[in-house]
Amino acid sequence: MQKGCSLKRAILVCAVVMAGAMVGEAAQPNIVVILTDDQGWGDLGLNGNVEIETPNIDRLANAGARFDRFYVSPVCSPTRAAFLTGRHHVRCGVYSTSQGGERINADETTIAEVFKRAGYKTAAFGKWHSGMQYPYHPNARGFDEFYGFCSGHWGNYYSPMLEHNGVLVKGNGFVIDDFTDRAIDFIETNRESPFLVYLPYNTPHSPMQVPDKWWDKYKDRELKQPHRNEKKENKQHTLAALAMCENIDWNVGRILKKLDELELAENTIVVYFSDNGPNGKRWNGGMRGTKGSTDEGGVRSPLSISWPGKIAPDTNIRQICSAMDLLPTLADLAGIKPKGTKPLDGVSLKPLLFGQKDQHEGRMLFSHWKGRVSARTQRYRLDHEGQLYDMIADPGQWTDISGKQPEEAARLRKAVADWKAEMLPGYDDDDRPFVIGHPGAKYTQIPARDGVAHGNIKRSNRWPNCSFFTNWSGLEDKITWNCEVGETGTYKVEVYYTCPSADIGSTVELSFNDAKLAGKITEAHDPPLTGMENDRYERMESYVKEFKAMTLGTIRLEKGTGTLTLRALDIPGDQVMDFRLLFLTRVD
Repeated sequence: MQKGCSLKRAILVCAVVMAGAMVGEAAQPNIVVILTDDQGWGDLGLNGNVEIETPNIDRLANAGARFDRFYVSPVCSPTRAAFLTGRHHVRCGVYSTSQGGERINADETTIAEVFKRAGYKTAAFGKWHSGMQYPYHPNARGFDEFYGFCSGHWGNYYSPMLEHNGVLVKGNGFVIDDFTDRAIDFIETNRESPFLVYLPYNTPHSPMQVPDKWWDKYKDRELKQPHRNEKKENKQHTLAALAMCENIDWNVGRILKKLDELELAENTIVVYFSDNGPNGKRWNGGMRGTKGSTDEGGVRSPLSISWPGKIAPDTNIRQICSAMDLLPTLADLAGIKPKGTKPLDGVSLKPLLFGQKDQHEGRMLFSHWKGRVSARTQRYRLDHEGQLYDMIADPGQWTDISGKQPEEAARLRKAVADWKAEMLPGYDDDDRPFVIGHPGAKYTQIPARDGVAHGNIKRSNRWPNCSFFTNWSGLEDKITWNCEVGETGTYKVEVYYTCPSADIGSTVELSFNDAKLAGKITEAHDPPLTGMENDRYERMESYVKEFKAMTLGTIRLEKGTGTLTLRALDIPGDQVMDFRLLFLTRVD
């Protein structure tokens, strides 16, 4: 019996290798990439978590290749840069998660551009987090279709303000379900063409919101599998994260079911991974580090790649791999030679997927965030303090062995020093302005997130992404943005604001170089803060409210750089307004 099973397995692997060799001869495969936000390696049943049920993600991994040592960046936007460009985030202009530091340099080529040039229909649904204004907007980076939000986090997950190809719209229900609905619609519409669907979900990132269906299953559960330092774990936060991950699994199942219904599964590559370690101290296989850390637990992510009939089921790949590898891998699988890209840091994993010899046995991966760098080889990790760990004998990084392995420690320390010297000088020096009126864009958003407050004005929260400005009470107060007008033109200006009836009447002025536009707030709009009613755990980020659009008027802007300034000319009440967003529309 055992010999028969082995023979069958050998025949299957041989057939898969032959299929892999003929990839370029067949119809180009569709691509679906699912990226989750703050989901740790341990937040899946397939990785040994006994608290959660993730049958669809587990099935996806078992149906194809499961990567045991796959690495991303410690936080969101750097991982997105690595995936989208095939290059390390420090090469791409990404040094922060907000206020412009999340933008991928405009001269980088994205995976969407690579596939679009090859005739693919391309779409992204969810959290972009790689730049809001053109030329950084997803529609400017190769995606024909975009529905979601461009910031690093969002303050409300139930029918919030989103955008569809630059136009502000209202979402439909819980965002993860909504993004999945949109992806399914796109797949149905484009079933006759090869397509690339990028589905960057924004959960289990906080705020910890999830529908009752999943929360009710977890809210009273006693944890049987705690964090390695149980005293530091917050049970309520963990339960919310697990419920959110189970909602993700349900939506992954919806995607897989639709591919089956449309008879597209056999010619569709489905990729699943996360952007960093868990956003809290919960079970993660005993690894050290969470989101933000360059230790194993902060950068090890689940990765599965499924392609029925091409990649053998139950393929387990233990070689170290990176998010940078996904662009060259998917292009290679689709028979596409990337054109216009800068030299890639990632490598194609196609040989590993088809059981061929590993060509990168001596590979070293560098994890970086905020000046901290760690290095990973197949066996060892050197942490950002220069301590060495044997990741086979000690996967939890409990014991520094640099004293026992001085030569290996010295080799890796030198490699880190050389990498820092090559990559880090000036990487976070950023003089890129926010672009208004890019020639390719009709609409431009200028949010509070990207502004600088002066005087009494305060941000609603220290985390800028989904924040607004408040406490605007003096004539010396103002909000400024370092901007560039990409093309001379006339623009309609809308201000998204709130203001109680007692304070209406302020006159505000928007100016850029010699151009000025003034208007008066004449209509009260004073909704309450919301979000807390849907939070399963108290958030760190700003609460939100529903801002109203007021047309300030039209302004003629000349091409060039300068400071965009919003200030008040008179304040009859106690305050001007709470400010969320400027929305500019090219009208000539």
